[in-house]
Amino acid sequence: MQQDKSIDNGKGFDWGRTSEDYAKYRDIYPKEFYEKILSRGVCVNGQKVLDIGTGTGVLPRNLYEYGAEWTGTDISENQIEQAVKLAKEQGMDIDFYTCPAEEIDYPENTFDVITACQCIWYPNHSITAPKFAKILKPGGKFLILYMGWLPYEDETAGKSEEIILKYNPEWTGFGDTRKHVWVPEEYKEFFDITFQEISDVKVPFTRESWHGRMRACRGVGASMNEDTLEEWNAEHIKMLLENTPEKFEILHYMSVAELTVRK
Repeated sequence: MQQDKSIDNGKGFDWGRTSEDYAKYRDIYPKEFYEKILSRGVCVNGQKVLDIGTGTGVLPRNLYEYGAEWTGTDISENQIEQAVKLAKEQGMDIDFYTCPAEEIDYPENTFDVITACQCIWYPNHSITAPKFAKILKPGGKFLILYMGWLPYEDETAGKSEEIILKYNPEWTGFGDTRKHVWVPEEYKEFFDITFQEISDVKVPFTRESWHGRMRACRGVGASMNEDTLEEWNAEHIKMLLENTPEKFEILHYMSVAELTVRK
């Protein structure tokens, strides 16, 4: 169980509790998301890439065909078990292992690229910033990636957030608006910010897949007890049945920050 006073007012959360939903419903990034990564000339053939907070290995598995040699780490053993299972089913040779970002241990100049997708809030950056700079090769890239729905512009996303907050008022992941993904100050001692961009994208869902996506978020499956989760399930499904067609789109924005190591 992870706890951080700056996240959900210190309420504990455990991504391992959402690992099955995460594997099934959080592999939702559209082709535009991956195209933006590839357009930076990273995660391609000849490069060694380390994916921090890999979860179920969404990023390595979706970019595997472009030829990079991938390693994925995550603090949750259950998430890594799902990542290993999915990669094996897809015939992919990816090295996944359970490890907090602060405890990764590689020689200097090991990786061409490090990626952190949807997870930049969680590590201790005073530890990871110098460590990432050390294990990257000269000119190596640290890519911080984020995609979030826009609840003030998308009615369904807004209604979903209202129901989460009803059952988990401590959740601080609500109310997102377009902004550059956060680059913690600690990295600026070792890296230069060489690219930042924000762009909109509409992501397709069914009622089931949006419900699953919501259940797999930190404020729901990772932190609610079983009784509360059952109540949330019933109310959220009712809202979708009353307010959405079977298939619909949710407005998101994508935000990318590319940091280049200073050596």
